[in-house]
Formats: sequence, C-alpha cells, structure tokens
Amino acid sequence: MLDQKMEIIVEHVYKEILNQLSRQNNSQHTVSQEKEALTRAQLAKYIDHTLLRPDATEAEILQLCREAQEYGFATVCVNPIWVKLCSDQLAGSGVQVCSVIGFPLGASTTCLKVEEAKRAVSDGALEIDMVINVGKLLGKDFSFVYNDIRRVVETSEPALVKVILETCLLNDEQKVAACAIVKKAGAHFVKTSTGFNRAGATVADVTLMRQVVGQEMGVKAAGGIRNYDTAVAMIRAGADRLGTSSSVEIVKAR
Repeated sequence: MLDQKMEIIVEHVYKEILNQLSRQNNSQHTVSQEKEALTRAQLAKYIDHTLLRPDATEAEILQLCREAQEYGFATVCVNPIWVKLCSDQLAGSGVQVCSVIGFPLGASTTCLKVEEAKRAVSDGALEIDMVINVGKLLGKDFSFVYNDIRRVVETSEPALVKVILETCLLNDEQKVAACAIVKKAGAHFVKTSTGFNRAGATVADVTLMRQVVGQEMGVKAAGGIRNYDTAVAMIRAGADRLGTSSSVEIVKAR
C-alpha cells in the first residue's frame, strides 16, 4: 500500500517541482547574495570535516580533530571505528562527531544498519550519515526503503540522521522519490553522495533536493567539493551542510 501511495505522491511532487524550477525565483537571488558574503567562521559551520578513506590512520584522525577545533567546523565525519576516539578528543569543543552507516554501498541489511547506528551513538556520534538502499529504491520497493531509514532514525535518537541518496545513480524522478521517502521517514537531512561513486554533488541536484524537502529539512552536499567557489555554489543552491575533505583549504580561501 505504501508503495502505491508513494508512487502517486512522487508523480505529483515531481510535476510540481518541474513547474517550480521553470519559474524565476526572485527571493532565491537575495538569499544567495547574503550567503555569498559569509565570514570564514560562518562558512566553517557549514562543513563536516571528512576523512573516510579506508587507509586513514589514527594519527590522521587526530589531526582531523585538531583542525576541526582550530577552524570551528560543524563536525568531523569518520568511519565507525574512529567515533569513540573523536568523541573523546572533541569533548567540550562544540565540534560534533558524525559517523557513516551502511557505507559506502547502502546494501547492508536493515538490522546491520541499526546495530551500526546504535554502536556509533553509544560511542558518541551525534550525527549519522546512512546510505539509502539504492537497488531497492530503483526497484520501487518504497516500503523497504522507508522502513530501512525509519528504523535507523528511531535507533539513533537523539542524533541527527542524514540519508545519502547517491544521486549520480539516480534520474531526477528517482531523486524526488528518494527525498520524499526520506522526509516521510523522519530523517533530518538528505545528502547527495558518498564521494566513493562515479560523481559527487552538483548544483542542479542540490537545487532539486531543496525544492523537494522545503525548509523543514537540511540538505547536505558532498563529493567533489574541493574549493571555495564550489562550496559557495552549493550553499547558494540550498545546501546547509557540506561534506568535504578539503575543509581547511576552503575556509582559508575565504
């Protein structure tokens, strides 16, 4: 039943979004100009300082934490094995710890994602970036996708949950469907990409995702954000969080 209802919702939302995107949005220009004038400190608060390489060492993770404290980034985003270390290092600093779940494929069973999220929160993660089950989404098994996300959201409370769509694998209608399901499942953000697939965030995808979720949810752009101009472009398109391993270079360019 959910699958049929969701197909109807997605079809309606998709048509409405296309209409919105075809109209000139005068208010967006004003907001964009304001965001372009961000100070270095303000820009840093948009950034999840990220290190997800499988060969990352403890020394590199500790350096990540030091940089996050120095520049005032929103979070450090790390693999689950490093969550406890980062939580201890960053205690009282104002920098949160974000852990990825079901990363980078999203093809783990729901039970495994739930257990992974539970452990990450127990170790000190206050934000969870989970990967959507792309295959189930493409097969229109919307009930599965919804329940997969919903169970992680419930398990992770009070942590924020961001759901990675891996937009490079989806067409626009599928992106709309994913955003609609994520919103219905009660997650807090939609996120473009893992950064481990064939392409990362684009301005067009961030714009589309913002149009679908409205202002009630966050949008995180990630993958391929390596310089200041790209970071600002994503924020102007509607991102209120950026995932990047080039954080220091970006804020230094401000």
